[in-house]
Amino acid sequence: MLDLTYAALAHPTRRAILEQLRDGQVRVTDLAQRFPAALATVSKHIQVLEKAGLVRREIQGRDHYLRADPSHLTEAEQWIADYTGFWQRGTDALARHLERGRTTPTAQGPT
Repeated sequence: MLDLTYAALAHPTRRAILEQLRDGQVRVTDLAQRFPAALATVSKHIQVLEKAGLVRREIQGRDHYLRADPSHLTEAEQWIADYTGFWQRGTDALARHLERGRTTPTAQGPT
C-alpha cells in the first residue's frame, strides 16, 4: 500500500485534490470545476487516490461525493520518520567525525 500512497501523492493535481478535500466532503463535479482539466481527467486522478485509499466515495442518487481518508498516510509518515532518524544519525556521526578532525593537532612535517 505504501507504493500506491507515494504514487498517488507524486502528482501535483492529486495533491491539490486532497487539499480541496481537507475541509470535508465535496461533490465530484464541483471538485472537477476547480481544475483546468476535463472531468474525465480529474476522474482518473480521483481513481488513483481511491486505489491508494486516500479518498472515499459516497454515492447519493446521481451525485458522487468524495472525502479525504488520511488513515493510509500513517504508513507513509512512519516510513519517512524511520528514514529521517536513520539519516539524522548518519549526519550526526559525520559532524562528530569532522569536529574531531578539526580539534586534532595536525602532524608537523620536517622543518
